[in-house]
Amino acid sequence: MTGASNLPAIIAALTFAGVILAIALNLLDLVVAGLLGAVLLRVLGIVSQETAVSSINAGFDTIGLFFGGMVVARALIPTGVFDYLGARVLRLVRGDGRLLLLSIIVMTAPICALLPNTTVVILFAPLLIRVCRKMGIDFAPPVMLLVFVANASGLLTLVGDPATFIVGNSLRMNFASYLYLLSLGGLLSLFALALMLPISFRSIWRTRAPVENVEIPKIEHLGVLIIGISILALMMTLFVVGESLPVRLGPPGVAIVGASLILLTIYLSGIDTVSGVLSDIDWETLLFFICIFVMVGALDSTGVIAAVGSRLRDVFGSEIASASVIILSTVGLLSSTVPNIPLVVAMVPIVKQYAVSQGWATPTQIAAGYGHIPVHALPLFYAMMYGATLGGNGTIFGASSNIVAAGICVREGRRLGYVEFARYGIPVMVVQLIVIAIYLKLRFLR
Repeated sequence: MTGASNLPAIIAALTFAGVILAIALNLLDLVVAGLLGAVLLRVLGIVSQETAVSSINAGFDTIGLFFGGMVVARALIPTGVFDYLGARVLRLVRGDGRLLLLSIIVMTAPICALLPNTTVVILFAPLLIRVCRKMGIDFAPPVMLLVFVANASGLLTLVGDPATFIVGNSLRMNFASYLYLLSLGGLLSLFALALMLPISFRSIWRTRAPVENVEIPKIEHLGVLIIGISILALMMTLFVVGESLPVRLGPPGVAIVGASLILLTIYLSGIDTVSGVLSDIDWETLLFFICIFVMVGALDSTGVIAAVGSRLRDVFGSEIASASVIILSTVGLLSSTVPNIPLVVAMVPIVKQYAVSQGWATPTQIAAGYGHIPVHALPLFYAMMYGATLGGNGTIFGASSNIVAAGICVREGRRLGYVEFARYGIPVMVVQLIVIAIYLKLRFLR
């Protein structure tokens, strides 16, 4: 198509690119940029109301999953469990920088496998800052490590990171299949990060600071905490078996069930108000999800995604092994520059179109999802998961948890700038992507 017939596609592509650049260059708040982009496309008639609604419906699983996780995490705050854990960490490390860094990995990784990584950073960064001040050390490097662990831990399960879930959900992959096929990659990326600690965090690693006896705060509302932990255990169980129940319950449904139960507990116990819990939810990120899904719907309906996908042969090549590695590195590098959530939302349909154009899968197989897509085509999507999640570690704009951590540091009187973050983040990202490239090659591309 040429001329006026191609104008909607050009406008959709330029609007999406403009939104991403405005966020990456910190020209606009991400919600403002997302809303302006979505509204512009709707006002100009580039995206119809029907397309906008269907695009939001397609993204509801992602929104529901992370809403549920945020509610569960926030509802546990009044129990004092997070203050308790922070004090325990301080007593455990005894002023030893090595133990501090290793404890961040050990404590954060299991939690981030189940709860949204941004929420975990919000909960743990202030506690970590308190520990660092007790030790008399700069808290910015440990907070950055917290972010790196939170992002990488999102690869441990299907529900741990928005980018991971968006790709997995688009393939209709279930929780158990993800654990079997891809969780090991997340563990390897964490292991690689642990090996880098003596070099990347040299000054903290060498710290030996005398710390006075730490008082362990009392856990409040123990009964509510026990119920909350039981709800988390139930959620974990349903994540694994929910899709095989007579009434299928996917990860988003499980998260909503968990949120409902914890809100009921909060209401009946009276330790907090339901409105108080809901007011602290990261509504900005959820609204941004909605805007991005609308804009990607416009890219799809105007033919941009089909056009880009059919032309990727020149970039990715015609051989799956090399294409997978190129996707891993390309998406990883892009994710270190622009926020990974909108990037992966746009890349999923593009890579699907690329697989179809190469003859590796039919449109029917792609639509049917995991179990129907030929096994040899799946590494393309695995590479995208790993690249988007680990690439987010590269710079301060790579993932929402990075931006949140920088904001917390500023509130605590310590500016965390782009260059400083990149000095730590880029080596971590590069090493983790190399480890994953080797894992993909040995596991799926032989």
